[in-house]
Amino acid sequence: MRANALAPYKRLTIKIGSALLVDKQGQLRKQWLGELAADITALKRAGCEVVIVSSGAIALGRGLLDLSAVALTLEQSQAAASVGQIALSQAWAEALGNHGIVTGQILITPNITEERRYYLNARTTIATLLGLGAIPIINENDSVATAEIRYGDNDRLSARVATMIEADCLVLLSDIDGLYTAPPATNSDARHLPEIHAITPAIEAMAGGAASHLSRGGMTTKVEAGKIATQAGTAMIIAKGTDSHPLRALAEGGRHTLFHPAHSRAQARKRWIMGTLAVAGTVQVDAGAARALQTGKSLLPVGVTKVSGEFGRGDAIGVNNPDGIEIARGLASLDSEEARLVMGKHSDTVLELLGTGNRAALIHRDNLVLVGTQEDSHEPS
Repeated sequence: MRANALAPYKRLTIKIGSALLVDKQGQLRKQWLGELAADITALKRAGCEVVIVSSGAIALGRGLLDLSAVALTLEQSQAAASVGQIALSQAWAEALGNHGIVTGQILITPNITEERRYYLNARTTIATLLGLGAIPIINENDSVATAEIRYGDNDRLSARVATMIEADCLVLLSDIDGLYTAPPATNSDARHLPEIHAITPAIEAMAGGAASHLSRGGMTTKVEAGKIATQAGTAMIIAKGTDSHPLRALAEGGRHTLFHPAHSRAQARKRWIMGTLAVAGTVQVDAGAARALQTGKSLLPVGVTKVSGEFGRGDAIGVNNPDGIEIARGLASLDSEEARLVMGKHSDTVLELLGTGNRAALIHRDNLVLVGTQEDSHEPS
């Protein structure tokens, strides 16, 4: 028996395409969804956290409103989405509710994963749902998104979500069992590729176009999703989802393509903090705090002697030693006003001043990188 493809992963983002959920008549594939829900329940019982990125709102709404199955105007798409989002949410709630699982719906537009404060709020909501044992069901908010601002497909959206929540693996369930050297529907010599270690221009050239009128994406957008995910340290699997129990099939060794992450999640996060975020402010620390940071500890307010600049929670800030030399950089857990209020104070006093809902650290060690190295000397807790 072949290896369980999902065994190494403890947090999965699973993307479900419209053509899997909705048939050509615009009807929900209820039996298939029930079988998928059973697979998800099995993963959850095995200790895996699951987040679903689900297409299907427009396809369902189109059927309910008796709209054309092919061409819709933007306004018709938005109207179909507003109707379909209700039906889609109800379908997932019923399917997973049959197994005693609570679902939560989150509708996302591009700015939520691109703007830091929205990003943090969305990530916190998803993490809270997972912590409470619920399964988040996420979709692009097609009822308000326009052609100019939308993601355009849920493959890339799912990759953004997977990296936002630091998923171990993104699973794209499709109508094909992975990447081939050429589109297998039109090329009999196409070979299936079980593993991709790096997404090169040659790999990108192997991707074809969309295969279904219900789908906005194709293999091209799946490979683009792979670039987003793997560069952030998240593995990606493309697997066939049309048959019964598609996740169980993966667990039983079903054929798929695995895209290996380019870096560990921790390494990718360090590179992102150091290389792509502008520093909004700085803090100066005493010698004891500077030594603690070198051993992989979080930055606590007690070791801070000065706060400069104006920054918000989630902004990148520099950390200077007593001589004013930058020794670290990280994402602030407090804004600059809060940081000035609590600098030099012990953790119990910090919580008294800010409330127990706040973290005692100014920069948590998972969000901090030492200047001069982008490698992680410790794994996130």
